[in-house]
Amino acid sequence: MSIAKLFTEHPASVDESYFGHMAFAAWFASRLFMAGGAALVHAVLPFLFETTASRIVRELYERTSNRKAHSAGVAEEAAA
Repeated sequence: MSIAKLFTEHPASVDESYFGHMAFAAWFASRLFMAGGAALVHAVLPFLFETTASRIVRELYERTSNRKAHSAGVAEEAAA
């Protein structure tokens, strides 16, 4: 397997370029850090951020699920 393929195979599997995938992954990581921070504050001060972490996780799940559905739809259209 070539070095270039190591960096491009997975992004291509979700219909993204290397840099597009990098941007999405960095955005995703920033949202996870925000969810983790909200959960830590909530652990100490339970009256703050009562639903923030779970809301962010739910939004991330929806975003990644939609990407998979979109990628599958693109593959089906290409095969037709």
